[in-house]
Amino acid sequence: MLRILIADDHDLARKGIRCLLEDHPGWEVCGEAKDGREAVEFSSQLKPNIVLMDIAMPGLNGLDAARQILATQPQISVLILTMHDSEQVVREVLAVGARGFLLKSDSGRELVSAVEALQQHRTFFTSRVTQMVLDGYLHPNPKPDQPCRRILTPREREVIQLLAEGKTTKEVAATLHLSVKTAETHRTNLMRKLNLHSVADLTLYAVRNSIVHVY
Repeated sequence: MLRILIADDHDLARKGIRCLLEDHPGWEVCGEAKDGREAVEFSSQLKPNIVLMDIAMPGLNGLDAARQILATQPQISVLILTMHDSEQVVREVLAVGARGFLLKSDSGRELVSAVEALQQHRTFFTSRVTQMVLDGYLHPNPKPDQPCRRILTPREREVIQLLAEGKTTKEVAATLHLSVKTAETHRTNLMRKLNLHSVADLTLYAVRNSIVHVY
């Protein structure tokens, strides 16, 4: 039995994905997570073979959740299921070690094929992303170094996402089980490291670097 965990913050999306998957013999949806933190927790508890992961989720986005899951459970295959297909997002997906990338607009006709590919230990990328990756390989376009999310530690990425979502330092501390003083230190270090001067600047950085998404 192939065990699948669905992580998406939209109830309707999770239910639709579950219906598509449970019609397939030999597949079981072992759990549903409504945000990145639950996805990490449920992956540890439920031991799925595949995690279907949205990117834009509150608290902890799908890319950082995938990074945490694969750091401790590399045997899990992660399939990113998202509305976002910018070159930067695709690069991030590849960097975290996801085995597949599927646009939500393609999921109705390609989701089963994507899961079958991962089940057979192959990769699956929606056609537009495949072309984007191929173009990048054949026609590399070096860009000057820019500050990016990879210069941040995993904890700093968590802090910046929560701050960008409007959490206070006290709320950040409670969410991450830190002291308020430690949360304040992380915030100060982020400002200094990124040469930013306000929460508005942090929020803009988080949006530009796909840590949070604006609809």
